[in-house]
Amino acid sequence: MTTRPPLPPFTAQTAAMKVQAAEDAWNTRDPHRVVLAYTQDSVWRNRDAFVTGRAAITELLAQKWDRERDYALRKELWAYDGNRIAVRFQYESRDAGGQWWRSYGNELWEFDAAGLMARREASINDVAITEGQRRIFGPRPPAEHGVPFPPA
Repeated sequence: MTTRPPLPPFTAQTAAMKVQAAEDAWNTRDPHRVVLAYTQDSVWRNRDAFVTGRAAITELLAQKWDRERDYALRKELWAYDGNRIAVRFQYESRDAGGQWWRSYGNELWEFDAAGLMARREASINDVAITEGQRRIFGPRPPAEHGVPFPPA
């Protein structure tokens, strides 16, 4: 059985580690790497998309990062309990026409005993920004791990 530490039940420290690991993985923009954190039959709601299973998640992520160019993400632990974690996040990307966007959202995560995510529910809102308003440039440096980001 493949495990993905840290394992539930989560503490403040292990939940924060799980959130940072997810942020780091998503910033690779490699759907084949990211999907390994999810169960084979993981259930997702991402915006208006409902998908189940690693193959569908991989396809969703590949399409996402094809549309969302120069994607850079920040996640922050919001709450945790047992095998569940809630996060808030912001990311920035640009579309094919060059318009920059900041996307704000919340995710609810549920993990199996092996530390793989079995369920992910994401609500996301997008705000058009100018290139000069950007504040997320690539992966977070290690010195900034755990540092809260601005709410707006």
